[in-house]
Amino acid sequence: MRMKQEPDVDSLIRHRIKGLRLARGWSLDALAARCFLSPSTLSRIETGHRRIALDQLVPIARALGTTLDQLVESAEDEDVVIRPQQDQARGMTIWNLAGERAPHGLTVAKIRITAPAPAVDQGGLGVHPGRDWFTVLSGTALLRLGERSILVETGAAAEFSTMVPHAIGAHDGPVEILVILNRDGERAHLHPSEEVVER
Repeated sequence: MRMKQEPDVDSLIRHRIKGLRLARGWSLDALAARCFLSPSTLSRIETGHRRIALDQLVPIARALGTTLDQLVESAEDEDVVIRPQQDQARGMTIWNLAGERAPHGLTVAKIRITAPAPAVDQGGLGVHPGRDWFTVLSGTALLRLGERSILVETGAAAEFSTMVPHAIGAHDGPVEILVILNRDGERAHLHPSEEVVER
C-alpha cells in the first residue's frame, strides 16, 4: 500500500528516519536488520529515490522506537510556545511543559507562586495518591507537610509522599518551581481552581 504524501511531509519523514537512525548511532545495515528491509532500500528511502510505502514505515518506526503517528505527524500542527495560565485565586502562574506527551502519565510544569502557603489550621492542605517532586528555580518555597513547615531554597529540591497533607507557597517574595506530578498530582495542583484562565 503506497502512502499519498505531500512533498514536504515526505521529506520530513525521510529526515526523521535518518535523524533517528543517526541519533542511535546505527548504520543503514544495523537499521535494515532491525526492520527486515535491505540496506539499499533504506538508503533509497532516506535519499528520496524511492517512494515510502506504509508497509515499510511500520517496521521502520517500530525499529526506531517510535510510532507511525509520530513519524508522519505534521511539523506545523503544534504551537511551540507554551503559554502561561493564571490562577489568581491561588496566586499562581502555570506553564504546563509536558502533559499529554510526557512518558508514564507524568506532567512537568513550571509554577510561579506569589501567595504564601496556607497555615495548617486554615485548611487548604491537600492529599492525593503518589509522590510529588519539585525543585526551586528562584526564590524560596515554603512547603507545608503535615504539621511541618520546610523552607526549600533556590537550587534545592524536595520529594515527599502526597498522602501527607501538603501545600507549597511563596516565602518572602515570589518563588518559581519546576514540578513533576503524576495524574493525581496534576489534578490536585494544576486544576483545582475554577478561575484558571489562559493569557
